Amino acid sequence: MGRKERRIREKEERRNQILDAARDLLLEKGLAATSMNQIAKRAELGIGTVYFYYAGKETLFAALQEEGLDLLEQKMQAAAEKAISPADKLEQIAWAYLKFSREEKEYFDIINYFLSSPEQRFAPSLKRKVDRRGKANLDLVARAVREGVRSGDFRDTDPRRWALTLWAMIHGLVQFQKFRNTILEGDDYETIYRDAVKRMVAEISTDNAT
Repeated sequence: MGRKERRIREKEERRNQILDAARDLLLEKGLAATSMNQIAKRAELGIGTVYFYYAGKETLFAALQEEGLDLLEQKMQAAAEKAISPADKLEQIAWAYLKFSREEKEYFDIINYFLSSPEQRFAPSLKRKVDRRGKANLDLVARAVREGVRSGDFRDTDPRRWALTLWAMIHGLVQFQKFRNTILEGDDYETIYRDAVKRMVAEISTDNAT
């Protein structure tokens, strides 16, 4: 390995150290109670090194949010590509979101932390940057709806608004996993999730038009 490649690898390793430390502290303490000094200590790096990579903790946590949203988009896109129809595409995307919440729990917890907060956690410029990544996931759903409208599988509907509604529903349903052994005891959670998504898709299907 050459000197240039080694430097690139070392920078990536340090960046990952910082992101890992920030992720752990965010979930342990929350945004307000986490400082750059704490992140540097947890990462076992000098504070100057942390600031070399990230201008402040908002920038750092925004990077975590973007990283998670990018990974989610990749998984949803891969699921959509396997679908055989627009309806199946929407169902596969929804199922990919549930799998993401389980298989990439740390990333999901970061996304959920900011989605669940009643306050705006980022400065406007950073929020716009993060929201663009979230919009990419919504656009994936909206494109599937447009495809279904063009093919005649779906009735004419507002793709963006429908995508927002589906996203809100599946995100809310994902939260109910924690009630498997209490409120949902005796019910099959996956069946509840799949049925809810199928009902949503059926609502715009031309097969159910009246």
